[in-house]
Amino acid sequence: MAEKLFKSNQLLGRLRRVVKSEQLVLSILALVVGAMAGSGTILFREGILFVQLLSFGSGEEAVHDYLAHLPAWHLIMVPTLGGLFVGIFIYRFLPERRAHGVADVVDAALFHDARMSSRCGIKSVFISAVSLGTGSSLGREGPVVHMGASFGAWLARILHLRRSTARTLLGCGVASAVAASFNAPLAGALFAHEVALGHYALTAFAPIVLASVTGTIITRLYFGADVAFLLPANEIQSFLEFPAFALLGIAAGITAICVTRAIPVVQKLAKASKIPLWLRPAVAGLVIGIVAIQFPQIVGVGYSAMNDALYGAYGWSLLMQLLFIKAAMVAICIGMGFAGGIFSPALFLGAMLGGAFGVTATAIFPDLSSGYGAYTLIGMGAVAAAMLGAPISTTLMMFELTGDYALTIAVMVASVIASIVMDQFQGGSFFAWQLKCRGLSTRWGREMNLLRMMKVADIMKAEYQTVPLGDGMPSIREKLINAPYSELFVIDDDGRLHGTITLADLRHAAFDPTMGEEVTAGQVARSKPPVLLRTDSIEKAVRLMEQTGEEHLPVINNDEERLMVGFVHEKDAMMAYNNALLELQSEERGDAPPKLF
Repeated sequence: MAEKLFKSNQLLGRLRRVVKSEQLVLSILALVVGAMAGSGTILFREGILFVQLLSFGSGEEAVHDYLAHLPAWHLIMVPTLGGLFVGIFIYRFLPERRAHGVADVVDAALFHDARMSSRCGIKSVFISAVSLGTGSSLGREGPVVHMGASFGAWLARILHLRRSTARTLLGCGVASAVAASFNAPLAGALFAHEVALGHYALTAFAPIVLASVTGTIITRLYFGADVAFLLPANEIQSFLEFPAFALLGIAAGITAICVTRAIPVVQKLAKASKIPLWLRPAVAGLVIGIVAIQFPQIVGVGYSAMNDALYGAYGWSLLMQLLFIKAAMVAICIGMGFAGGIFSPALFLGAMLGGAFGVTATAIFPDLSSGYGAYTLIGMGAVAAAMLGAPISTTLMMFELTGDYALTIAVMVASVIASIVMDQFQGGSFFAWQLKCRGLSTRWGREMNLLRMMKVADIMKAEYQTVPLGDGMPSIREKLINAPYSELFVIDDDGRLHGTITLADLRHAAFDPTMGEEVTAGQVARSKPPVLLRTDSIEKAVRLMEQTGEEHLPVINNDEERLMVGFVHEKDAMMAYNNALLELQSEERGDAPPKLF
């Protein structure tokens, strides 16, 4: 008994050492991904300013005052030529001939086992730097999030890590990129869970926090400890203001809906105009250049214009004009194929909306108003939360930027209301809309996503019994007795699937010795049986089995050749799904140690 107890303690000790070593390795990998994403963010931001210096003559982020003094031909030429270069590059070098961003990260995390192309990430961030540096009215956070996620996916791929670990490293890249962009490590960590991964798995939280802090430290060493926005001092004057904050949240949700719905309108108009894909960004650049003659604030990321709005530099009329014009430019840029993100535009729109709302509220209730800056900041958080579908991380980001607890509560109220409005009337965030356009949905839940991620090729079996089209009953009887699951697959001389034969199909005739040998397999087979392709999802296999009542389905190479390559049994599909579901639940609960390989 003592000997058994001793061996048991030895085994437990070994297990603890293994768990600790795997946690240590995962932490190191998180630091590596965080450093890569943080360094990539620095290069991306400097790349934007370098392109901006070459194109407009200024390498400063506060560029709109400089642009106001440029000649009209310069303002029009730069975004037009920039759009032409962007369009040609995307058309020739990017998958699916479109810019990639946060929606692709969510797609990879939910539907593709965190598999992403690092080459696509580098190409996307390069062309986004050109796009933003030449005046595209979009944001810089989406491209760096995609880049950071692709770094994590690349490291997981070359090390052949498990699916759950690969998702964690993907989240590490996202967290580091967001934290590095806004100097907000807590918001970066929560954004990775809230938007990219869609869960708060305990086993993933610590590595993601490490990566987020690493990205923040690296960018602080390079850019300093300054936050993204220069914020004035703001205080909530009275809790009687909260109805106004709630009303601002409703307006923010409506704004997010309008921008999201305007994008497919632009896409339909572009398609109807028959403008080639590669030329559409140049058309969008031409529009930006013409508008920038009067409103240079809409060029590029727009952080300097947001800072002006925070300090009350714009009147109500200009704020409203910039709100509508920026919304139109965002829809045109995305709808026409420019590269860039939606985060900064959402903040810009929120700043203009909140500023205009604050001017109105202050005019009506001057003694109760907290000032233009407070409403501007709350508007920024509310529109961003609705567009991104991230009320928690957006609220926390505003807290990291301000350090004001009372103001953060106001941001929380407006952000939650804006997100509810967006969810109820739009069906989800901007990223959810992008995935919906691709036939995907984050609303399926991770269980359904598991079925869609797993492919038939992963579970199909090659041990099946075939029978030639012209074989007679004696051969059919003999093969059917020894066939797996009592089913034969009838093939022609070229190996193409013709039909299936089961005991139920033949009933008693299969074993009737008086049956003539002139009856062939082709005559008794069920022709054109339901089939699957190797690339089909297990979700499709299960649905097809339910519709047809079949317990196992043949798998063919393609619809044209119809060469049989295997078959799928219902119990194998459900067992694979159940195992993956148990792994997922274990990962989310954090009741199992991390397994890297």
